[in-house]
Amino acid sequence: MKIDLTETTASKINKALVEGRRAVGTPAIGMVLTLVIVTDEENAYDALKAANEASREHPSRTLVVIKRVSRSPRDRAKARLDAEVRVGTDAGTGETVVLRLYGEAIDHAQSVVLPLLLPDAPVVVWWAVNAPLNPAKDPLGALAQRRVTDAYASEQPIQELSARAETYTPGDTDLSWTRITPWRSMLAAALDQAPCSVTSAEVEGEEFNPSCELLAMWLASRLNVPVTRKVSAGPGLTAVRMESSIGTIVLDRPDGSLATLSMRNQPDRAVALKRRVTSELLAEELRRLDPDDIYAAALEYGVDRLGHQAEGKPAEKTSEEPAAADNASAKPAAKKAPAKKAAAK
Repeated sequence: MKIDLTETTASKINKALVEGRRAVGTPAIGMVLTLVIVTDEENAYDALKAANEASREHPSRTLVVIKRVSRSPRDRAKARLDAEVRVGTDAGTGETVVLRLYGEAIDHAQSVVLPLLLPDAPVVVWWAVNAPLNPAKDPLGALAQRRVTDAYASEQPIQELSARAETYTPGDTDLSWTRITPWRSMLAAALDQAPCSVTSAEVEGEEFNPSCELLAMWLASRLNVPVTRKVSAGPGLTAVRMESSIGTIVLDRPDGSLATLSMRNQPDRAVALKRRVTSELLAEELRRLDPDDIYAAALEYGVDRLGHQAEGKPAEKTSEEPAAADNASAKPAAKKAPAKKAAAK
């Protein structure tokens, strides 16, 4: 069921939600959080589709905030709010409100969203595109316990990681980090199976893919070894190679679907590492609302400390000397913490 509201208010939207639930017989109980999606008109369809699919696992009230550009000075000076209320099968397993803001209402989106939040339920804000430089200081981000960005959707994804490190606040996360969860799990499991000292590592993937940098920074921060970032044709992440006391450990995924794990004295094993769609990434992030300390540590390591190697060229020298880790997952040397086992999120 869809209800269109033109030049409306938050109170009228709440009234429409109640009427819609009564019409389709859908109770308000059962929704576990409020998901606020900030996007533009071009990307609204894909973002809303991903949220609806994720709502099968996390029933929620989804608020889509679309800031429309007004053409004339008169329209820019006039505040206006249009809304589309969706309940029942049109809103996944929760309910959806699409908010289109015009004029001065664009600068006060939090005032529109606040009355529509579910009471006593956590709030997650996801910027599908054009995330603010400091999500925690953004008026909408200040309402949330969890703030989700996507560096891959920005024009300069690698520089975006540096900005995220400077403004990181507990509760921040990025879908580029979520994309490498299966890789981190597999690498941690491989090192747990064969305890050894890792001396260096290399992460290979397509250029301008922030997930590759994040995986390299995670390895460097956990193993306390120099890590080289190598560019390949993709798709996405293609391989990770670690030099260790038992030989080279390789996790290779050339086709973006099936990977091969190779270790000395062990047969090669096929591993499913399919590239996941946005709805799966979003559903994973909604499973946890506590701060991600491992993500924070990876960001803190810094992109500029990675060695870089173009395709077919030798790696650039880094200022760090190779250092053998006590085990598979030592903390960064700068923190002088005792060695720990690597832990994937």
